[in-house]
Amino acid sequence: MLTLAAAGAVSTGCSPRRRSPPGSASAAARAGLTFPEGFAWGASTSAYQVEGGATADGRGPSVWDVFSHTSGKTRDGGTGDVAADHYHRSYEDLDLMRDLGLKSYRFSISWPRVLPTGRGTVNAKGLDFYHRLVDGLLARGITPVITLFHWDTPQALQESGGWENRDCAKWFADYASVVCYSLGDKVQTWLTLNEPKTVVEVGYTAGVHAPGVRDRRVANVAGHHLLLGHGLAVQAFRATGRKGRIGAALNLSPTYPADDSDAARRQTTLADGEENRRWLDPVLLGRYPDDWLATQSPDAPVRAAIHDGDLAVIGSKSDLLGVQYYNPAYITAKGGRVQKHPTTQASWQEVYPQGLYDLLTRIKRDYGDIPLTITENGMPSVNATDDEDRITLLRDHLTAAHQAIREGVRLEGYHVWSLLDNFEWAEGYTQRWGIVHVDYATQRRTRKASANWYQQVIARNGI
Repeated sequence: MLTLAAAGAVSTGCSPRRRSPPGSASAAARAGLTFPEGFAWGASTSAYQVEGGATADGRGPSVWDVFSHTSGKTRDGGTGDVAADHYHRSYEDLDLMRDLGLKSYRFSISWPRVLPTGRGTVNAKGLDFYHRLVDGLLARGITPVITLFHWDTPQALQESGGWENRDCAKWFADYASVVCYSLGDKVQTWLTLNEPKTVVEVGYTAGVHAPGVRDRRVANVAGHHLLLGHGLAVQAFRATGRKGRIGAALNLSPTYPADDSDAARRQTTLADGEENRRWLDPVLLGRYPDDWLATQSPDAPVRAAIHDGDLAVIGSKSDLLGVQYYNPAYITAKGGRVQKHPTTQASWQEVYPQGLYDLLTRIKRDYGDIPLTITENGMPSVNATDDEDRITLLRDHLTAAHQAIREGVRLEGYHVWSLLDNFEWAEGYTQRWGIVHVDYATQRRTRKASANWYQQVIARNGI
């Protein structure tokens, strides 16, 4: 859920056409907005952020275990060793989800919990945990949505080059095959990668996320291999013979010129290529944008990394697209970025609900009628449980999403980030994104005002 702006660098985005605002939250409250029948109201988490149990039952270390245990890498030295202890409290959390009325739960599988060294012998106890979790969801009438990679590359693979190594794409596909075959008779919706852009920008360019590399040229190679891993995982899923749908979860930011100058408009188009089209075009169209490729020098390592046939693999047919939206990007005539709207405790997060409407309608316009689900949207709040600020943000974004649906966007679901307060990567435990408060000393769960509000939204299928 992070952009390069969080690392103090320039983040870029999507350049949709400006449209009428989707309306205010107060207007929505007066009129009432009903979502389509069967709309998948959900919540999201990720393995390393909530599970804990870092060494339980044979789990191997990931790059985040190593990174977070390295002095100075996370706020106050926070790690995911315990996090929200979901590994040991999953049944409590399942009942919490049931009581909220969730229709969908999007979570990730810890690659090193299933394959402790990233490949080889399956850790049966690790895989069994996810079987129990999926069974618990289904018993409570909640649809599981599984993300295969949410940043926890096995450390053993990192020591063999990680995503800089082309072989990592194949190792990922092999892991995907194991998981999809094992769980595929119970799980119908799969997501390959979570926010590959963030891995590239913050993990390999700014170096403030694992694996802590600061080399843009290497970052672009890792980005290509991540996309190749996506395509190979899609093919691996198909080869299992399991029924269901698969796609990627991409964090996207609509881009806007910071002023009316031609230079700002030109820079905004370039920024859109880096922020959005670099990821959308390969996944949905099987090609890189020409203007993005033109920014890579003739000797750029990424050019050598792109082999014949790669784009056809990356463009293997997706059944759906996960959309993650947190902020727009306003681009100056010099290619920099400015903020024009209020921010949250996460200083990189600029609150602009219309950006979600612009993003959803742009995807339909430029990429066709692919089914979409919002896999992350939310904010951190400094209010322990009386988080009215979060309620306002969620309501305003749902209003924007509803307008997009009215205009023909095939939006099938919405997953708030996050179900639980959790380990927030480099920020440690200083930001609380959950609609459920976690007392980390006791692991007691307490529903926040936003959770009670969201329960009502789900019950009425609207706002």
